[in-house]
Amino acid sequence: MVEIDIPEVLSELTAKFYEYECALIENDIESLNELFWESSCTVRFGTLDYERQYGHAEIAAFRIQRGAVNQPRVLKNERITTFGKDFGISNTEFRAAGSNKSGRQSQTWLRTDRGWKIVSAHVSFGLT
Repeated sequence: MVEIDIPEVLSELTAKFYEYECALIENDIESLNELFWESSCTVRFGTLDYERQYGHAEIAAFRIQRGAVNQPRVLKNERITTFGKDFGISNTEFRAAGSNKSGRQSQTWLRTDRGWKIVSAHVSFGLT
C-alpha cells in the first residue's frame, strides 16, 4: 500500500513547488531548467500551439529562445499530493496579473538522485 502525503515528503515537494513558482515569476531560466528532469522522457505542454516540448533539451531551448517573460500571477486552489517517498503531483489555478483569464497548471514530480524534478507539466487557460 502506498502512503499518501507522508508529512516530511509533502513538505519537501511543497517547497519545490514554490521554488518553481518563484523562478517563474523572477524569469530565472537557469533554475526553471534545473527543476525539470534532464531526460528525453520529460514533457511540457504550454498554453500556445508551439509550446509543446518533448525532452529536457527542447524545454531548455524553448525557454532560452523565448527569453524573459513578465509572468506575475496569483495562485489559488493549490493541491499537492505525494505518493510514497518519490512521486507527487501538483495542481493549481492562477490568474495572470492584468488578465481576466484563469489558468491551470499541473506538474508531475519525481524524486531523482538530483532531487525532486518535474517529469511532466501542462499549462492551460480558460475563458474567465
